[in-house]
Amino acid sequence: MKIYYYVHTGHRTGLDRFRRACTIIRALGDVDITLLCSDFRIANEARHFGVSKAVGIDLVRNIPKIAEHGDKIIFDSDEANPLMLSDMRKYFSTFIRVSDDINDEKAEDEFLISPYLSGDGICNTVVFDDKYFIQEEKTIKLSYFFGDDDYEKDLEKNIEFIEELNPLLQLGFYYFFDYEDMLKERFKSHHEFEEYDKTIKKSQILITASPQAVFESLASGCKPIYIQREDYKTNFLELFKKLNIPVVKNDEYCQLLTTLKTLENHEYYKVEHNSKKLTKFIKESLNL
Repeated sequence: MKIYYYVHTGHRTGLDRFRRACTIIRALGDVDITLLCSDFRIANEARHFGVSKAVGIDLVRNIPKIAEHGDKIIFDSDEANPLMLSDMRKYFSTFIRVSDDINDEKAEDEFLISPYLSGDGICNTVVFDDKYFIQEEKTIKLSYFFGDDDYEKDLEKNIEFIEELNPLLQLGFYYFFDYEDMLKERFKSHHEFEEYDKTIKKSQILITASPQAVFESLASGCKPIYIQREDYKTNFLELFKKLNIPVVKNDEYCQLLTTLKTLENHEYYKVEHNSKKLTKFIKESLNL
């Protein structure tokens, strides 16, 4: 009986779920887990995130081609419809689902990890690595990370405004080569994809459209501002409200400038350090 972790990744979905999955796998230590990604490129990079076993499977429907009936799985994706989820719960002996939906409901034959829901068989937590709680000197005054995906080149559409802010630009994983070259030319101060942690840990202020980067930077003692992209779901807005994290729509430049000017006196609420609680929940759910 094997244990798998499926995560939805890709040019239009970014790597927030992937970063979360790698955090969970690392936290579980010596538990033998195979990470299943929906694209092959990031599966090849998983070893750099502390994950020794990763496979690209292209489509969520290909999971049964890898996993066998009775295996166990942690599932982090919005791709599956209710019927597919029902079939998966029957196929796997243990089914742990990760959800960010405030209106979600736990099914009877599954375990759930959620930042909103509580109850029997549910772990109420936000997932990010313990390393972000280690405070480092903030040597970067302002950084900008749109996300690991920008298929429609939305960053380019707002580039003149962003340049005026003079931030360090954190590059994303799925940027097309010619697009990335253009951004490097426009932003002399930039970090490569591999320098993500440095950006998160050392920024005084982070403007980002990545919810995962918001949580990690907040834990690091940074002051994050969340940019709500039109092509991203609004699942995290209620949680950001509770943490008093400023939220700005992608094209509201005046609001972003106002937020930056008032950020010095803005009070953020702390995120909880719940890694032990999470690993205990998963191990018990997997009967380890």
